[in-house]
Amino acid sequence: MTPQFPIVEPLDEDAIRKGRSLFLGPCDFLKGVVAMDGLPPADRVEFCFAGRSNVGKSSLINALTGRKALARTSNTPGRTQEINFFELGETHYMVDLPGYGYAEAPVAVVEKWQRLLKNYLQGRVTLRRVFLLIDGRHGAKAVDEEIMALLDRAAVPFQTVLTKLDKLKKSDIETSLEKTRKVLAKHPTAYPAIVLTSSAKGEGVETLRGVIAGL
Repeated sequence: MTPQFPIVEPLDEDAIRKGRSLFLGPCDFLKGVVAMDGLPPADRVEFCFAGRSNVGKSSLINALTGRKALARTSNTPGRTQEINFFELGETHYMVDLPGYGYAEAPVAVVEKWQRLLKNYLQGRVTLRRVFLLIDGRHGAKAVDEEIMALLDRAAVPFQTVLTKLDKLKKSDIETSLEKTRKVLAKHPTAYPAIVLTSSAKGEGVETLRGVIAGL
């Protein structure tokens, strides 16, 4: 029986070609935003990446775009404190949201990020989909559910991307998927398909490019 949230199947050549065209063409950092009035014009298709600190967002963005340092990676959780906008040609904004779910930053800073995150998610009319990154080693955690609930309230669809699969055995992947599916089943805005990725090995990168290009 097909699970409620199946793994995205490998895409056809046309979808892969479109994904490569989108991500391997011109791609530039536009700006880091710390307040809603700093957002660029909502004049193109927009998608964003969200996830706990150290889930591998920056590594995945670099893998998708074929760049080594487009998005900064850091061993210090929560280094990214802004909503970072990237231009993909003249048609798309790719958005990197601040990492969440760690206790290193001062409470006031965390609260400010949370407000900005909520305002952005609830108020950005051109946002097509949030790609919610979940560490494959752990599956969805309580802090991930908080973001899922926020996305439900904002009526923003999100799609789960399991990361760091190169660090798991096949049996562990199934355990992580089962745990994550149970959580997703509670959330009406969860897109009914999961993408499996490994930035280190390049697994799932072509698939995710194609999914995004098809938005």
